[in-house]
Amino acid sequence: MSKFWSKRTHELSPYTAGEQPQDQQYIKLNTNENPYPPSPLAIEAMQAASGEAMRLYPDPNSFELKQAIADNFSVWTDQVFVGNSSDEVLAHAFVALLKHSKPLIFPDISYSFYPSYCKLFNIDHKQIPLADDFTIDLDDYSEETADQVGAIIFPNPNAPTGIALTLNEIEKILKANPDSPVVIDEAYVDFGARTAISLVNDYPNLLVTQTFSKSRSLAGLRVGFAIGSVEMIEALERVKNSFNAYPLDRAAIAGAAASIKDRAHFQENCSKIIKTRERVSAELSDLGFTVLPSKANFVFAKPEQDAEKLYLDLKANGVLVRYFNKPRINGFLRITIGTDEEMDLFIAKLKDLL
Repeated sequence: MSKFWSKRTHELSPYTAGEQPQDQQYIKLNTNENPYPPSPLAIEAMQAASGEAMRLYPDPNSFELKQAIADNFSVWTDQVFVGNSSDEVLAHAFVALLKHSKPLIFPDISYSFYPSYCKLFNIDHKQIPLADDFTIDLDDYSEETADQVGAIIFPNPNAPTGIALTLNEIEKILKANPDSPVVIDEAYVDFGARTAISLVNDYPNLLVTQTFSKSRSLAGLRVGFAIGSVEMIEALERVKNSFNAYPLDRAAIAGAAASIKDRAHFQENCSKIIKTRERVSAELSDLGFTVLPSKANFVFAKPEQDAEKLYLDLKANGVLVRYFNKPRINGFLRITIGTDEEMDLFIAKLKDLL
């Protein structure tokens, strides 16, 4: 604390990222990184972009990347917004689209950055409890409640549960709330769920955000994007250009554009992770865990033993998983899916501890 801080700084409750310890080598299953390398085409493009031209500013509109994203999802380039990670894209969305006189609503168990954004930007919000099985109850987002809602945001698949809504369920929420912006955070959608991007032309209140950090193995590059109506994207551009006109550097633009064009590499990596996830989910169930049905690159699992102790024991044995000391989920562990070799070691150490 300091007398030089603003009042808002004193009031903030910052987001806590997953551990990145430097004390030893760990099997790192705590931050949902992709265990497989990025596309070779992306690495080649980044190397090519990192020469003498680095003395020049990058394209402030990142047109090359927007065009690659637009081509991939069959939308227009003016329906695409890009930023320095999906976290920045989401932050701009909170300012541009989610602050209204009525509260923003999102699940009580969800991405823990959302309350931090609300505090930072002074957004009135309400957290809606998930059902007992940790699914989103559509009745909480229905026509009966629409007049009490300023805006809606939720991840799909949800984090940290990994549970996904179907497109039909998403469409019900959109139809019930035509006057409220709806932002769907699809950081993990490529691991078994269906993207809502196909709905953006039918629902002008819909914005979909995605990231290159998970399915495209570029967490170190920090690139995210959003797709929506031209009006929704213009709102994000207005905020971005009031904050940072050059959010993406030359290497990021080139690498992300090349990555999204390499569909074969993307599909191969996603398929491997999905296959490993299903195997590990079954093995955890055999060990007595309650495993939620995941469509993400992680599983959310409840051991019969004390979850916090098991997390600490795994860490002491060189395996990092994520533990959330929060109501309703403090009995669970979130376990990122690594390579088959990493998951075999994890299961072996888990069996020794149990």
